[in-house]
This record gives sequence, C-alpha cells and structure tokens, in this order.
Amino acid sequence: MTDLPRLPPEAFAKQDRTPDALFYAQPRLVTHIDDAAINAVTDLYRTLLRPGGRILDLMSSWVSHLPAEVAYGAVIGHGLNAQELIANARLTQHFVQDLNADPILPLNDTSIDAALICVGVQYLQNPVAVLRQVARVLVPGAPVIITFSNRCFPTKAVAIWQALGGDDHARLIALYLQHAGFSAIEARVLLPEGGLTDPLRAVIGRTSTLIADAQ
Repeated sequence: MTDLPRLPPEAFAKQDRTPDALFYAQPRLVTHIDDAAINAVTDLYRTLLRPGGRILDLMSSWVSHLPAEVAYGAVIGHGLNAQELIANARLTQHFVQDLNADPILPLNDTSIDAALICVGVQYLQNPVAVLRQVARVLVPGAPVIITFSNRCFPTKAVAIWQALGGDDHARLIALYLQHAGFSAIEARVLLPEGGLTDPLRAVIGRTSTLIADAQ
C-alpha cells in the first residue's frame, strides 16, 4: 500500500529488495552531499528552525547539518544504524527503526516543533504513511523540511524517484505531503543544477491547526 492510488505499487519498488537494515548495517561516516550543499541546508535550518525547539531529524546519520551556534531544546535522531546516531553530537536522543517496515513514530502527538528529512526521502516506500506520522507529532503550523539532491544509493531509491528529475522530484514530494494532510507546501531551489556544486532543493510542508487537530 502506498496511499497514492494513481501510482502503481511498482513505483515504490527498489532494485535491491533485501531488507534495508542489512544495507545500513555497517556505519557510513561520510557526508552524502558536498560542502556547498551542506552549507545551504544549514542556512535553511537557521532560517526556519526556532531556537529552543524540539527537532526530529528523520533518516539521520552521524551529522545533522544544524547551525552550530543555535541551541535546541532537543534533537531526536532516527536512522537505521545505531553507531552513526551515537556518533552524532547534536542528538540528545535517538531511535533505530525501519520506516519502510514500520512507519509508526514512537513519539507523542504534537510534541515536535520541526521535522527534518535530509537527502533521505527517496528511500521511503510508503512516504505518505510516514509523513502522516510526521503531521501527527508536529505542533500545528510547524514545518517538515525535506531537502534533496541528485545523489543517492541507486539500488535503494524507489523506482519513481529514479525515473524523475529536479522539478518533478519536488512535485512528487508535494504530492506526498498533500496526501499526508499538509496544507501549506512550498518548494525552493537552494542550489541550481548545472553549477559547480551538488544541486539542492527543499520542499517545506506545514499543517494547519484544523488539520493537525483532526489527526
């Protein structure tokens, strides 16, 4: 089930169909976008994240790209490799969970002030279910910030992501967010394609008070 009736299940198939937990069993203490793209992510977070807030960093790793000078009330990291999450100095707590096997987040309703997915959305096989959970745990009006580039682990990215490019990736993420109950959706080009750095885009979604109360 993908909760996107116009798209066939095959759209979310992966070339490598082995459990994701096996693929991520070994820690990868590397960055997946270049320095310019990392700086663009950090600048976006600096603009959108409230100091002192509770941040959920989904599909995180050993770094979160948060601005070093800003203190947050909590940074909750999620991923598939415990060693990477333990190495992430910005996290105040973390949990390991395969969202493709179980999308239910172990967090209370309206307990999070912002959620982040940095260069990871392409691996979600039921993205609407995951983003509905994100909408549930966010306080009304809080953002989910989804950033992406053209880099990925190709055998683990879903088929529809592999078939699309920049603008269409942004439209696809907007479709996910719409079906998950986000009412305000904005796409931004942070670093354009064809430059000397990795391209970077962001799609930002927010729920209204009415939608958040109905979750």
